[in-house]
Amino acid sequence: MRAYVISDNLDTLTGMRLAGCEGEIAHSADEARSALRSALQREGIAVVCLTEKLAELIDDDVVRWKERGTAPLLTVIPDRHGSADMTASISRYLAETVGIHI
Repeated sequence: MRAYVISDNLDTLTGMRLAGCEGEIAHSADEARSALRSALQREGIAVVCLTEKLAELIDDDVVRWKERGTAPLLTVIPDRHGSADMTASISRYLAETVGIHI
């Protein structure tokens, strides 16, 4: 099982590489979408990690993939500045996928 990280900054990517993860940098929504499509199709990748900033840029793509419920697992990770408001993120995800508004 291998993990792949798509980061908006070199610090996060370097840290993940030290932990044994492959990955790449993306700065724009187009770069993030392209990197995500590529990573989701790579052979042997079980987990794709996407930094919060990039996930916000391509939120529709992230939600669409998570709703499919297929491998590889797509997860959003905090970047070097820490985590955003997780309560708001979880509430938004529930509202979009299940229709529950908290």
